[in-house]
Amino acid sequence: MKFAGKVAIVTGASRGIGKATALGFAREGADVVVAARTESPEQYSLSGTIHQTADEIRALGRRALAVRTDVTKEDSVEEMVRLTLEQFGRIDVLVNNAAVAFYSKVAETPAKRWDLVTNVNLRGTFLCSRAALPAMMKQESGSIVNISSYAADRNGPIYIGLAYCVAKAAIERFTNALADEVLDHSIAVNAIKPRGEVDTEGMRYWNPDADFSRWDKAEDFMVRGILFLGSQTAAGVTGQVFVDEDLCRIYRL
Repeated sequence: MKFAGKVAIVTGASRGIGKATALGFAREGADVVVAARTESPEQYSLSGTIHQTADEIRALGRRALAVRTDVTKEDSVEEMVRLTLEQFGRIDVLVNNAAVAFYSKVAETPAKRWDLVTNVNLRGTFLCSRAALPAMMKQESGSIVNISSYAADRNGPIYIGLAYCVAKAAIERFTNALADEVLDHSIAVNAIKPRGEVDTEGMRYWNPDADFSRWDKAEDFMVRGILFLGSQTAAGVTGQVFVDEDLCRIYRL
């Protein structure tokens, strides 16, 4: 169990890739902080809550902390980190997974929607990283894994909304630069993105008529890749952006 004695924070862990990742860390021995906004099924039209994910982690024999977290709000993120350190005493891995998209063309996108998408994806990644770094720097170890998307660099028609594409592209640049900043503290910073569509509650909601049989499951490549990157320090792999399937093939995961 490669994460025995370790603590991982996963944002956006009430469902989708985030939930699958949180459970993946638990199966490898980590105690997990489940950070997301959904506390009850009635809040949103999508299934999954932080408490349901935390219960599944505990069923695997690991400790879990469910913290309602709005990654766009500085005080909410700082409180999440404070509670993590209060209960677990350390932060070994941060997975910046929380995301939202708005499917429209620029001419049809309200400014408040643009701000929401860039704030959740990009500002959230910045705020959570900044909040977790002091603990990692004190430990002289840690790993930050940022979740990007093929939308960051794929040419052609944009079906997921340009705000999302721009935010994910910025996350990749953020990953490269932050890795250099924290290199001397033995902290790894990497990003990973799926090769294409991943079968999650959110993707099914936005694409109800799609052929889901052709989509990857989160466990196929993304979770394996995230766990590998979460085990890194600056002495290993850092400052890189990977496509999940390529990463799994290169490192035989």
